[in-house]
Amino acid sequence: MATQELKLMLPDIPNLHKLEVYKANGGYEMFRKALTMTPDEVTSEVKASGLRGRGGACFPTGLKWSFMPKNHNGPTYLAINGDESEPGSFKDRVIFEKNPHQLIEGILIANYAMGNAAGYIYIRGEYHRWVRCMQDAVDEAYSAGLVGEKMKETFGSDFSTEIYVHKGAGAYICGEETSLMNSIEGIRAYPRFKPPFPAQKGLWGQPTTVNNVETIATAPIILRMGGKEFSKIGAEGHSGTLLYGVSGHVNRPGVYELPTGLTLREIIYDVCRGVPGNKKVKAVIPGGSSMPVLSGDELDVRMDEESLKKVGSHIGTAGIMVMDEDTDLVKVLLRIARFYHHESCGQCTPCREGCGWMEKILKRMVAGNATVQDLDMLVTVADNIEGNTICALGDAAAWPVQGFVKKFRSEFEARVVKSRNFVPLNIVHGRRESVASIL
Repeated sequence: MATQELKLMLPDIPNLHKLEVYKANGGYEMFRKALTMTPDEVTSEVKASGLRGRGGACFPTGLKWSFMPKNHNGPTYLAINGDESEPGSFKDRVIFEKNPHQLIEGILIANYAMGNAAGYIYIRGEYHRWVRCMQDAVDEAYSAGLVGEKMKETFGSDFSTEIYVHKGAGAYICGEETSLMNSIEGIRAYPRFKPPFPAQKGLWGQPTTVNNVETIATAPIILRMGGKEFSKIGAEGHSGTLLYGVSGHVNRPGVYELPTGLTLREIIYDVCRGVPGNKKVKAVIPGGSSMPVLSGDELDVRMDEESLKKVGSHIGTAGIMVMDEDTDLVKVLLRIARFYHHESCGQCTPCREGCGWMEKILKRMVAGNATVQDLDMLVTVADNIEGNTICALGDAAAWPVQGFVKKFRSEFEARVVKSRNFVPLNIVHGRRESVASIL
C-alpha cells in the first residue's frame, strides 16, 4: 500500500525512549560506524541520501554540513532547532518523547562529521514535558559514558563532544536560526543580519550549523541504510520519510511517518480516514500556518517541495491543516494574522506595523465593516511585507494573507461592503470613536 508507514523514525518498539531498549535495538551502533569513517565520508553519505532540512527551508543537509570550516581556530557548534512554534506543527515533540536517543546519536554523528565541540538542543518554553523527556535521555547518555569526555573510553576514539538541552522562553521568533542563537546566548531574540551566516559566525562568534530535530534524528537511519538506498525512498529530489502532522477536519488526526511524494488526497483519505460527516475539503494548509493555502481542488498535489512550489506553496514542516466546507476562512485568516502580529519581534518596520495593520483589516472584515478598498489594502500590505524584513517572519505573515485571498477571493469579497458605516460609540479624548477606528 502506497500510504503504509515506514517506521524509520518512530518504530513500534515499546519503551524505546529508555537507553537500554534503544541500545538493545542497535542504538549508538551507527555512531560507532561513523567513527570508522572519516568526517568527510560521513558528510558524503548524508549528501548522497538527498536529505533536505525538515524545519521548513528544505536546504540540502549534507551541503549545509560541508559549509563548516575545516581546522577552525576555536570551537564550532551545532544548534538543534526544537522550538517548533509553527502553528500546525507538532512532530518534533514526538521524537523527544518516543525516540530521544536517536536524536542524541544523530547529534554525535553530526558533531563528528563537522568537528563540533557541542550540540545545543533548543526546545520551546511551553514544551515542559518534552524538555524533561529530552533532558532525562541526555542524562542517561552522560551516565553511560556515551556523551562527554567519557565517550573517548566508551567508543575507543579521540573524539568527544558535549550536548546541552536549552529551554527557550516560548517565542515564535526563536524558530529563526539567528534568533535562536541569540536566545541561547542569553540576549534578546532579535534576528541577525546575514551575512555573516551562522557557519561563519554563529554561537559566541564561532561557526555554527543549525538543523531541525527531525533532520538530525535522520542521520543514524542514513548510515544504517546507506545514502544511496535512503535516496530511493519518496520523491526524487526530496527523499526519505517525513513526520506529517495532520490536524483539523480529519477523522484520524496525528503524526504519521510516510514517504515524501504522497498526495494530499492519499494522506487525508487513506491515512486519516477522510473528513468527519463526509464533508468536502474546502482548504488545506500543507506545511504549517505560514505556508500558502491550497484549495480542495488541489488535493492531488504531491507532498514534496518541488511539487508544492509548482502550485504556489511549500512543504514547510509538513504540518497539514485540513478545513472542511463549513469553515469560515475569513475567521481562520484573522486567527493566523493575530498570531503573527503577536509574535513579531518588532525589529523591522514592515513586519511590526504591517502585521498589526493586516489584523485590524481582518477584524473589520469579520465584523462586517470592511470595504472592497480594505480588501485591496490587505493584499497590498502583505505584498509590502514580503521580502522586506531581516528574517522570514515577515514572509510567514504575508504568505497566508496572499494565499487565502488569491485562492478564495470570492469568500472575502462576500464579507465586505460598498462603504463603511461609521457608528458613534463613545467619546474618547473629546472625539467620537467609530466601529472602524476601534477595530
